Amino acid sequence: MLLLTALLVLLGVYVLCRWLVPQLVQSNATLALLWYDFLLETALDFITRTSRPQRLLQAVCINAVRGNPDSVIAAIDHFCQNQEWAMNVGDEKGAILDSVVMETSPSTVLELGTYCGYSAVRIMRLLPPATRFITLEMNPDYAAVARQVIQHAGLQDKVCLVEGKSADLIPKMADMFGIRTFDFVFFDHWKDCYLPDIRLLEDCGLLDQGSVVLADNVLCPGAPEYLDYVRSSLRFSSRFYRSHLEYTRVLDGLERSEYLGHRDAQRDQ
Repeated sequence: MLLLTALLVLLGVYVLCRWLVPQLVQSNATLALLWYDFLLETALDFITRTSRPQRLLQAVCINAVRGNPDSVIAAIDHFCQNQEWAMNVGDEKGAILDSVVMETSPSTVLELGTYCGYSAVRIMRLLPPATRFITLEMNPDYAAVARQVIQHAGLQDKVCLVEGKSADLIPKMADMFGIRTFDFVFFDHWKDCYLPDIRLLEDCGLLDQGSVVLADNVLCPGAPEYLDYVRSSLRFSSRFYRSHLEYTRVLDGLERSEYLGHRDAQRDQ
């Protein structure tokens, strides 16, 4: 009887964690982030003695065709939809990212926040080999996984991953890589870094007229100060793409901001 009770309790916990709670948090931003990005991740890390990025990498190695970027993207999306949520840009917002990248057709790209390499693979698969693609990641564990994901996709010679803080590395871009300006910049790192980093890009002269900055998660978790800045500045023309937090029904979106160049009359606060 004790064994049966224990089995029923375990079954109940499994059903609760696998189906009921995910359905309940699908439309609530606070609950979704608390559940997926803290409680569930912490529990699985403890049980499996692996990290979420390592589990994602394992899914890629098992399910994705080596050298096929689309297969890698599909494997990650399947993992995040059916096994374990992860903070990639995701399939829905990824389609928006694709359209902006193809519309911009950049020859130089900067990504802030590599995480596991999903968006780096997603972007670079659309661009010619001569494109200069630099992605920055401050977490060495994330960077280690991202390198393997990018290699599995066959893009290791086309993507340059640099470890370190964006605030430290942005001023060094010209000296390190000989790049004067970036045609396309993708923000998907710490949200409180969005505003200081776009200002730093401006101050360092890394944005040219026509450069496009696309920022993820501007509603969830949110980057209100960044939105205020790009929407009020005469140096940017911005457009919001309504979408949802990756792999959920929580309202989110991306902000596309085209750099118009310096406006001497503008004095941003």
